[in-house]
Amino acid sequence: MEYEMTIAGLKRTLPLCPISDTTQIGAFVMFGDSEITEKAAAELLKQAPEFDVIVTAESKGIPLAHEMSRQSGYSDYVVMRKGAKLYMRNVIYTKVNSITTDHIQTLCIGEDDEKLIRGARVLIVDDVISTGESLKSMETLISQVGGNIVGRMSVLAEGDAADRDDIIFLEKLPLFDSHGNPIK
Repeated sequence: MEYEMTIAGLKRTLPLCPISDTTQIGAFVMFGDSEITEKAAAELLKQAPEFDVIVTAESKGIPLAHEMSRQSGYSDYVVMRKGAKLYMRNVIYTKVNSITTDHIQTLCIGEDDEKLIRGARVLIVDDVISTGESLKSMETLISQVGGNIVGRMSVLAEGDAADRDDIIFLEKLPLFDSHGNPIK
């Protein structure tokens, strides 16, 4: 089953993936789709508040963060990693329970990323915001290191996230029943 939608003026077909016996989600993947990444970044930047640094979580938001950073003229963006890497010093952690992952994950940054965030106006970006758990975890980590969150943006808002007034997004992505019918 699939769901066709228009995102930043471009038609895309999303495969539907079951997350329970009764619910499916539309799988939106920006990896490898330069056209949608560039157009979505441009459209989001038109609505973005003033910011100093872009932050995203590993991994599907990385192309968007990179392109928004490039188009806006900022050279740095921060990727909150799912696990500490050898090059990271003085790592700071938080937990995340995302709808698209079947287990609790860790998000972390090292001191180099902490320096970019501390005292900065932070714009959080992601491909899709659904339950808001990943967003909440990013917010926690940004607050821990003294960043000032000025905006939360995503290409798509899924399900109840589309009703939130604290995020900016381009399109609403419904949830689907087991037969592929939109339910919210």
